[in-house]
Amino acid sequence: MKICIYGAGAIGGYLGAGLALNGADVTLIARGPHLAAMQENGLKLIKDGEEHIARVTATDNPEEAGPQDYVIVTLKAHSVPPIADQFAPLFHDETAVVWGVNGIPWWYFYGLEGDHTDRRIECLDPGGVLWDKLGPQRMIGCAVYPAAEVPEPGVIQHVEGDRFSLGEPSGEKTDRVLALSAALIGAGFKAPVRPQIRNELWVKLWGNLSFNPISALTHATLETIGTDPGTREIARRMMLEGQEIGEALGVRFAVDVEKRINGAVEVGAHKTSMLQDLERGRPMEIDALITSVQEMGRVVGVQTPYIDAVLALVQQRGREAGCYAG
Repeated sequence: MKICIYGAGAIGGYLGAGLALNGADVTLIARGPHLAAMQENGLKLIKDGEEHIARVTATDNPEEAGPQDYVIVTLKAHSVPPIADQFAPLFHDETAVVWGVNGIPWWYFYGLEGDHTDRRIECLDPGGVLWDKLGPQRMIGCAVYPAAEVPEPGVIQHVEGDRFSLGEPSGEKTDRVLALSAALIGAGFKAPVRPQIRNELWVKLWGNLSFNPISALTHATLETIGTDPGTREIARRMMLEGQEIGEALGVRFAVDVEKRINGAVEVGAHKTSMLQDLERGRPMEIDALITSVQEMGRVVGVQTPYIDAVLALVQQRGREAGCYAG
């Protein structure tokens, strides 16, 4: 089994290190000083106070990697369409692509029962580039739960979590998803195969939809947003709008809004990824986390006044900071 991690940053590096330490044939696609450090010294994983050195194959050129059985994408959603052509050398006829990317996936409507089967989400896949060049039939959904950091090039610091929930868009337990699950479990990860992966993607998105943009606007942590009456109510209203959209598309939410907010509060004084990106001058994941939900609301006829207002504000904040091109 050949596995390529495309985007070997914090999460991709954590996955790649775990797989390599278990003897998997894994190639990491990375760039810059991080790539150079991995090529020279291997990839260091710091977990539970212990250091492990994974000897990995790392490159910035997919042609050097060659065809793979699985390509696990751990990039940010907005960075994939511009490089869609670069995936071709990694594919053979049966290559599966594991979409370990935050937010609504561009292939969300692929094979979805109902009135919107195979609809494309324009804000995530402008012009259908990913649909045409990667192919929705290759996709395996993945809800990513671990937290990790890259404290220095070539080093992955695991923070918490080890679950990567997997699921076919069709809900089937295919040989390819079961084989991948077994490989991840063998490497020490939790990798359950879910019959309704979209449900899990929505519950994870729920908090990102609200807490991320609010934090970027206020610079507050999860704990502060969820305990301040004003921002908690805005988050709750955004989440309720999102829930109505998800349920209109057949999603079932396993927890209620208040429990989901309280879970975020329990994380404590944590800065969201969007706030961290803003502070570091990096592109913000606005479309994958918020614009896509607004677009889906239009599709199913759900009004989203709170999402609309917060989205407009965070888009302007991102543009002013040079962190959002739209």
